[in-house]
Amino acid sequence: MTVTLIVLTSALVVALALLAALTAGILARTDGATVPSTLARAAAVFAATLTLASAITAALATVLR
Repeated sequence: MTVTLIVLTSALVVALALLAALTAGILARTDGATVPSTLARAAAVFAATLTLASAITAALATVLR
């Protein structure tokens, strides 16, 4: 049960990070950015989203112990 919950939560977090990166890429491209710049912005948003998710997980793990 616990393993299933961890896998599903991880998949959801990665899906949300991909959605945020896609949105950032679309907004950057609409703003007139070049393709390399757009990819850099999308990658930065993806990394920031995963970093934020891991920080929240660490904080919750500390609180729940």
